[in-house]
Amino acid sequence: MKSVAVEVVFTIGELAKRTGLPVRTIRFYSDGGLLPPTERTHAGYRLYDTRAMARLELVKTLRELGLSLPDVKRALSREASVSDLARQHVDALDEQIRRLKLRRSVLRAVAKRGSELEEVRLMNKLASMSDEERKRLLDEFWDEMIAGLDLNSEFLARMRSAKPELPDDPSPEQLEAWIEFGELIGDPEFRALIRQLSETNAESEEEGRSMAPSDWGSWFARASEAVDAGLSPDSPEGRSLADDMSAASAPEGTDSHDPAFRLDLVKKFSRGADPRAERYWHLLGAINGWPPFPSQVVPAQWIADAVRASAG
Repeated sequence: MKSVAVEVVFTIGELAKRTGLPVRTIRFYSDGGLLPPTERTHAGYRLYDTRAMARLELVKTLRELGLSLPDVKRALSREASVSDLARQHVDALDEQIRRLKLRRSVLRAVAKRGSELEEVRLMNKLASMSDEERKRLLDEFWDEMIAGLDLNSEFLARMRSAKPELPDDPSPEQLEAWIEFGELIGDPEFRALIRQLSETNAESEEEGRSMAPSDWGSWFARASEAVDAGLSPDSPEGRSLADDMSAASAPEGTDSHDPAFRLDLVKKFSRGADPRAERYWHLLGAINGWPPFPSQVVPAQWIADAVRASAG
């Protein structure tokens, strides 16, 4: 006589013990059609067979991976393959991770700087910008800084071409640099400084005394060597540099040795040597991953002091 195999069935409570899921969760899945009961007792209690248990384990796994209930239902009904749903979920997780990193960078900056509520709102807005929004913000900044001015084309091209380019997965330092950069170009005092520098550049262009970058590079190189050598700004080397710079900067008909002219030159040069102007480039470099470059603040101050000393 052949024995008849009896199919094993489980109550919700037994499923809960075997899978580690709460009874209420299993009942919720069952009510939602994800886990139809295999049969019911005469009293109406739900029973589930081994296939239902395997299905429940699959539902549990998909939920642990973060798939929504509708996506789980689509996978179980074969409306969508698990691999397709997994790819979609990876994309969603990547976006979530990106946003979490942005949030972490904002919170880190808030903690570091002791920011107040209004600053926190601005920082969060800056961190959440897209690449296009960041570029547009910088374009609007330069539109205002050069409005109505006839600037040196080389200078203008350099200012316009350098844009913040955050990578898809920026480091916390890059995000913090962008937040500070966005705050900097929005600061009224910084905007006033850059507008003054733009006006000075336009005046030099109009008077035909706009210096080439090679001139500035040469002067800064000489000043850096003098600083490293421990020479004072009123040394012969300082006087020579002041004379060269003044001669190159003097408009036609102006005595480059005139003390008043040299003091005015110091005033204009000091604007360009403002640490905030250099900070602009350091932050842009940090955002874009450029190689770091040495600060020019100390050599610039030495040049200003040398021209001032030469004025007598």
